[in-house]
Amino acid sequence: MSQPKRRKLESGGGGEGGGATEEEDGGQQEAALLRPRRTRRERDQMYYECYSDISVHEEMIADRVRTDAYRLGIMRNWAALRDKTVLDVGAGTGILSIFCAQAGARRVYAVEASSIWQQAQEVVRLNRLEDRVHVLPGPVETVELPEQVDVIVSEWMGYGLLHESMLSSVLHARTKWLKEGGLLLPASAELFVAPISDHTLELRLGFWSQVKQIYGVDMSCLEGFATRCIMGHSEILVQDLCGEDVLARPQCFAQLELARAGLEQELEAGVGGRFRFSCYGSAPMHGFAIWFQVTFPKGDSEKPLVLSTSPFQPVTHWKQSLLYLNEPVQVEQDTDISGEITLLPAQDNHRLLRAQLRYKVGDQEEKTKDFTMEDGHFLSPQRPPLAARPAS
Repeated sequence: MSQPKRRKLESGGGGEGGGATEEEDGGQQEAALLRPRRTRRERDQMYYECYSDISVHEEMIADRVRTDAYRLGIMRNWAALRDKTVLDVGAGTGILSIFCAQAGARRVYAVEASSIWQQAQEVVRLNRLEDRVHVLPGPVETVELPEQVDVIVSEWMGYGLLHESMLSSVLHARTKWLKEGGLLLPASAELFVAPISDHTLELRLGFWSQVKQIYGVDMSCLEGFATRCIMGHSEILVQDLCGEDVLARPQCFAQLELARAGLEQELEAGVGGRFRFSCYGSAPMHGFAIWFQVTFPKGDSEKPLVLSTSPFQPVTHWKQSLLYLNEPVQVEQDTDISGEITLLPAQDNHRLLRAQLRYKVGDQEEKTKDFTMEDGHFLSPQRPPLAARPAS
């Protein structure tokens, strides 16, 4: 589950218009320091409110790769759902709950913390399933169910898998409401990392060397400044890459089994691992990309169903999460790249994703960089027409 990039989990206010002056910027910083720090409960409430807007749900349901994978993952497990009870954590407009009812579930508890629960109730009534799908408003941490459940379904994944920290709510529900040996849909997740060369970024940086050819004014001196502006920040960006942008064989750096005891503590401490790559060929390396896949139990199929957000697979609304170096580094065939990456909640807002990166490229000295994902600030603000893309 991911919000459209124009929305923020925590906003300091502000409106439309051009960039602020230095005086205005200083005033905004001073106001930010004077503003009372929001409590965890207040930040959670702001997060829930983001999902009251229909645009969020339009983007997610229009993502055919995502929605078809959930529908197929649920239907393949019909035997585990038939005449059983299901908890849908973060039900949104209720489509996954209805899929579960269509698969034969006796009772589905659709828990939704945002006000969109009212629209979910309308959808349930329209599909004449109000006798089997019960919409329960409120966070799953506080909602009380009348019984334990056999299955938990949830689309909890954020950008970079862990942005928004919704997985902790699913794990809370698992501990409190799932029967022993119960089913989790999806059951596991894997995180991948790879070095990348961002063709779009390369064109942007090279633009300043082309100005003289176009207008007769040499502005090539601005390329270094452009590099610092575009790459020198510490934000995790969301952008759609393709397989050609990947410079080496991707590596899995973390595996999350949702039934694993102690996973909550692992998420708080940070999940990650070491990596080592050997580059395919000559290219400017701009940073690393991370993405994920989740796996549904195979049910009546021969093998489990995988929902992948890889750049080698059809695009999803999650795209990929980019970690830029401070400047491009030229790599050649067999250049060695090694390091370690850790994903954890941001210190000042547990809903935001933080990435700690340590890396070494070729003979260069080892470097570190700390990133945070800030909603509303992304390199590519336009979302693609996902509904028109083929499903995997």
